[in-house]
Amino acid sequence: MSDFDPAMHRMVPQQRWFEDFVPGERFVIPSRTMTSAVFAAFQTASGDTHPVHYDAEYCRARGMPDMLAHGFQTLIHTAPGAGLFPYLVEESLVGFLEQSSRFLKPVFAGDTIYPALEVTELVPGRTTGVVVLRSTVFNQRRELVLEGSQKFLIRRRAAQP
Repeated sequence: MSDFDPAMHRMVPQQRWFEDFVPGERFVIPSRTMTSAVFAAFQTASGDTHPVHYDAEYCRARGMPDMLAHGFQTLIHTAPGAGLFPYLVEESLVGFLEQSSRFLKPVFAGDTIYPALEVTELVPGRTTGVVVLRSTVFNQRRELVLEGSQKFLIRRRAAQP
């Protein structure tokens, strides 16, 4: 019999609870270059077939440098699972409550984007609390192309007897 315990096989062994978060804390999500493969995957998943998102010549004829990423195509890169946040709260996460976003500048094929989440608000409850994360995406020109908010219901640490 081995000492191996599947419950201990985690990306982040130290779990966090509502009380462990602080405003200003950031969770960086790896950067990604918006390749034609990313565009094709999004088209397959979304079913969106408008040529502004998948036809470079169509876009160039309308003054764009390349294919225009759908706003949701940019937004999906703020998925917390692409970073460490959900691994920190495997034991305490109750649910994903809400998401909002604003698309501020276009993202084109070939752009590299830099997503991140930042704790902006902590709303305590009796046994849980809401962790509000500001979501941002910058491009390689240091322009903010997306900003928004995500809310998660997180358990508070159980009271010690």
